[in-house]
Amino acid sequence: MEKKRILVVGLGLIGGSLAMALQGFEDYEVVGAVRSQSTCDKARARHAADRLTFDPAAELPGADVVVLCQDPAGIIGFLSDNRERFKPGALVLDVCGVKTSIMAAAECLPEGVDFIGCHPMAGKEVSGIDNAEGTLFRNTHFIITPGPRATAEHLGLLRRMAGYCRFGDVIETTPERHDEMIAYTSQLMHVIAVSVCDNDELFSCKGFEGGSFRDCTRVAALDAAMWTQLFTFNAPALAKVVGTLENRMRQYREAIEAGDQDALRAMLAQASDRKKQINLERARGDDVRPGF
Repeated sequence: MEKKRILVVGLGLIGGSLAMALQGFEDYEVVGAVRSQSTCDKARARHAADRLTFDPAAELPGADVVVLCQDPAGIIGFLSDNRERFKPGALVLDVCGVKTSIMAAAECLPEGVDFIGCHPMAGKEVSGIDNAEGTLFRNTHFIITPGPRATAEHLGLLRRMAGYCRFGDVIETTPERHDEMIAYTSQLMHVIAVSVCDNDELFSCKGFEGGSFRDCTRVAALDAAMWTQLFTFNAPALAKVVGTLENRMRQYREAIEAGDQDALRAMLAQASDRKKQINLERARGDDVRPGF
């Protein structure tokens, strides 16, 4: 009996890790699509997939599941260029950090091809197949944004895939809510990190930086082209949270300049109490969401 096929398009950090994690899942063959000989050689050496290809379009008619792991523009272009090549009844998903624009682009797919937006909340400050690992997703969140045509069969398949990859939970939401939350919890953190590093003092701080500085700036060594796209595709939500932060930072600056200890103490106490509450809820397991 011929195996079913999972096609993973793009074997970078996330795509490579997914291809590794999905090997052996049910009766599926995992095919990894690469663009460069260098990535192909590295993926083969690391056994990143059951099979590798330079021609993902040729694999589409036989692919039961297609996982798009390119940058946002790459995913949108791939959907448009290949919309008639997908296998009828196939499940197509992406792992992009923005969802509204990707879900809109997926509307070009023909009836019978089911698209579900996905976002694994896992990663590293480094990228590429060299840093991929099959255990990357263990105990992390897996966010999904099903489209209006999502079937119970495909949702069940996706949850089984998530369980096989050892995600901690599956969180279902809308594309709009996803983008609002990610603007705050992820993209804003990257804006802060690069802003802190965009300072000449960075090169003279050796010996003065502690754990808080390293934690704050950890994600600043980012892929500039990729994050330019992510920021741009989520501009309204990200601009809103950046504006909120600017206002709050201004309030701190004004209190510090004025020597207003009462105001400063009140702001610090409020923020500290909120963080302690979150920590307590996490320790009690109150933030655990329904799983598979």
